[in-house]
Amino acid sequence: MPSNISDKPCSPTVLDLTHPLVSGGVPACHGHPRYSASPCLRLAAGEFANVHALTLGTHTGTHIDAPYHFFPDGVTVDRVDLALLTAAPAVVADLRGRTAQARIVWEDLASAAEEIRSRGARVLLLCTGWSRHWNTPEYSRHPFVDADAARRLRDLGVQVLGLDTMSPDKVTPDEECADVHRVVLGSGGVIVENLRGLEAIVERGWARTTVSLLPLSLAGCDGSPIRAVAWDGVE
Repeated sequence: MPSNISDKPCSPTVLDLTHPLVSGGVPACHGHPRYSASPCLRLAAGEFANVHALTLGTHTGTHIDAPYHFFPDGVTVDRVDLALLTAAPAVVADLRGRTAQARIVWEDLASAAEEIRSRGARVLLLCTGWSRHWNTPEYSRHPFVDADAARRLRDLGVQVLGLDTMSPDKVTPDEECADVHRVVLGSGGVIVENLRGLEAIVERGWARTTVSLLPLSLAGCDGSPIRAVAWDGVE
């Protein structure tokens, strides 16, 4: 009798952790370019193909910060070690429920630290749930990471710190702190900001979360927009 079971392996569920880039719908820090996309060739106008012109910055939308972002002799984004960012084991810390501008301290990361040790992961993603405030005034009032906790994560071997917020540091209307940026980028690590959908990983209970967080090869640049994805992998 024919089997109803396919011989093909099941495709993994892949979660998109990237905010869509929509003209007029992407928040930007002061001094950064605003995202826009406009057609310069259109099939509807009888032209050969559809082609768009883009205006964006190295920190537009879901993006990666390379060490050069804060250090003049730091590694630029085109020279970041892609092995850290391709099919990489990742740990997700569930930090939902934190209030606006709450400090994330080492004790909040104790469970994640144990998983980092047991899996040998070098990627830590912080799920604060703050992506629900994307493109609203509340988005900049996100929880932030304590600098001492960042140093302890660095000493634990974390080289990629990702968040569903605009920064791992505290942001206020008067100033933007960069203590955590300097800890992570100063040790040769990278930071991924403006992730979304980390709640879905937590709720699925994946035991072997795996991510790809790949930047464009922008020669000599300090960062790049990325397409961030996650799946339950095999280790």
